[in-house]
Amino acid sequence: MPADLNMKEINTRPGTRFPMGASCDGKGTNFCIFSRHATAVELLLYDSHDAPRPFAVIELDPENNKTFYFWHIYVEGIGPETSYTWRVDGPGDTRHTGFRFDKRRELLDPWAKLVTDSLWDRLKAMDPDAGYVPSMRAMVPPVDTYDWEGDRPLDRSTGDAVIYEMHVGGFTRHPSSGVRHPGTYSGVIEKIPYLKELGVTDVELLPVMAFDEQDVPKGAWERGLHNYWGYSPHSFFAPHPGYCIEPENGNHIDQFRDMVKAFHRAGIGVIIDVVFNHTAEGGEDGPVINFKGLGNRAFYHLDPHDRRKYLDFTGCGNTINCNHPLVTAFIRECLEYWVHTFHVDGFRFDLASVMARGEDTRPMYHAPVVWSIEFSPQLAGSRIVAEAWDAGGLYQVGGFPGFRWQEWNGLYRDVMRQFVRGDRGLIDQVATRIAGSSDLYQQSGRFPRNSVNFVTCHDGFTMYDLVSYNRKHNQANGEDNRDGSDINYSWNCGVEGDTDDPEILGLRRRQVKNFMALLMLSQGVPMILSGDEVLRTQQGNNNCYCQDNELSWFDWDLVQKNGDILRFAREIIAFRKRHPALRRKYFLTGAWKNRRGVQDIVWHGVKPGSRPWDDPESRFIAFTMGGMEDDEPDIHVICNMEEVAIRSLLPDDPVFRWALAVDTMKESPDDIKLPDEQVPYEQNGYTAGPRSVVIFESRPPKR
Repeated sequence: MPADLNMKEINTRPGTRFPMGASCDGKGTNFCIFSRHATAVELLLYDSHDAPRPFAVIELDPENNKTFYFWHIYVEGIGPETSYTWRVDGPGDTRHTGFRFDKRRELLDPWAKLVTDSLWDRLKAMDPDAGYVPSMRAMVPPVDTYDWEGDRPLDRSTGDAVIYEMHVGGFTRHPSSGVRHPGTYSGVIEKIPYLKELGVTDVELLPVMAFDEQDVPKGAWERGLHNYWGYSPHSFFAPHPGYCIEPENGNHIDQFRDMVKAFHRAGIGVIIDVVFNHTAEGGEDGPVINFKGLGNRAFYHLDPHDRRKYLDFTGCGNTINCNHPLVTAFIRECLEYWVHTFHVDGFRFDLASVMARGEDTRPMYHAPVVWSIEFSPQLAGSRIVAEAWDAGGLYQVGGFPGFRWQEWNGLYRDVMRQFVRGDRGLIDQVATRIAGSSDLYQQSGRFPRNSVNFVTCHDGFTMYDLVSYNRKHNQANGEDNRDGSDINYSWNCGVEGDTDDPEILGLRRRQVKNFMALLMLSQGVPMILSGDEVLRTQQGNNNCYCQDNELSWFDWDLVQKNGDILRFAREIIAFRKRHPALRRKYFLTGAWKNRRGVQDIVWHGVKPGSRPWDDPESRFIAFTMGGMEDDEPDIHVICNMEEVAIRSLLPDDPVFRWALAVDTMKESPDDIKLPDEQVPYEQNGYTAGPRSVVIFESRPPKR
């Protein structure tokens, strides 16, 4: 810290321990942090986000400014033009105590509502010999006067959702986006009509809590790359400043709210991806940003034999100790804040199995943080979605604690990828996944909607790359292609990567349509990756976490170039919405019948009267599903992943006739027909082309 400080005279009062962080009332600001073992605390105040030195350094008095383990002070005349940091001292001997107090280090408030990283230099912060290093800073938030205009979280049924996973910045950063402010919350607003027309009901935003864009491995940093996805958080209450227009003005909160309000006006919910499994502070050699310097051994799992070291169940250097009482309260308070302050509709929890680990790191079914979220009245209407595994080997798909929690169904992803690429021996698994994964959820009293079905997500190949590459091509990441998963269950359709072979290109487009159709025909909640509907490619890179460039961005020229696939995606989503039978609350039994006498599900093999599992090595499966409502058509689906065409009989119906709705073998617009375009099919059988999905809808006879 520079020594030539020019201090201003200020007036203070003891302040209060709630709320945490900085709270401005228009006359001054109350500041509060938690540090149980701190022995000395200082508050540093700056005139601006990039001021070279503080205008005041206030030493807190343990007698007047401490309640239990909360350190607090009220500073008169301080408002939203002020930035601030903390300095905290305490016991040493990190190896034995686990403390990392350092009175020289400025700390970012973990409860900060607005943050700036304009002076941050991660490499210098990691250098113990660098001397004074400017830290990230918090900004005092303004008094809240935002007009929500009657908006509130949508609070809709989870079973009717169609989720669209997207990156806030990458959605509009491409030059083709044509928005006024590319890569921002504001830019997203301009593209909401596209999402509404596509038919999705919810967006799932990659991390929007403030994260360290400089947190990348050495090889990526040397290539000029930075953290793009955002899975490196440091401030869980603050919107990421990198997605704001002029973030130095402190408009983060209202700009994020404007986006949420615009989504809600379009009838689209907002789910945010949250990372409560690790932070940007990394491992033993990582920087001290906030948690390490305030309560290292409370917030993190430490090696009991050498507390300088961090237990790493995330692959990111550290693991948050989620079931420590303070951390549990912190997480729940944070989630409730995002619902109350930002009106978000739900949360997807990255590596959520970390949250099921106790303070001894062993799995707990009754993990306090998980059940605290489940039972929170303030979160009762919020979606809660778990990525039910972690990097330490804990895999809980089908067994994540709680009843309300939905799960990313990794088994669905793997089975469907293998089936569509042509693997054998999967027919029973395919049927189970299409029917809602009862093997995972029924016995515990959960429902098909607990399963979030997906084929692709941000982490891995895009859908077009899934049918264009047999192996990953991650050389651009600077890690010699070692990063990213080697298990992709992909198939390049005969050529690795780019080709001008029309047969291969046609097959790839058909395979994408097959994936889309199966996803929308499956019980559970479907999720699609942004750009899959227009064949976005990452050139075979299955780990674009550091690629903030055209490799990752949504190329809006593809909307026109691949309009046929976009049309198919839009209409297959609409098809799902027209059929409540595809969104059942309860599992299929085969015993239920509708008023027309059609069962909820009947499975068919290739031969008349056979069942798919009669030939377990087959790559053919068909099923008939009865409509739930009186005016809902029944459907008959044929899935032929064999390399040859197969003719199969259609179910007999003495009253209704079948009409062809979908055939992925056909070219657009004949690949999917709207209800008023369909005509009765007069034959008793249909030939499904190789590697294709066919759907019929029942139609009443003409009067």
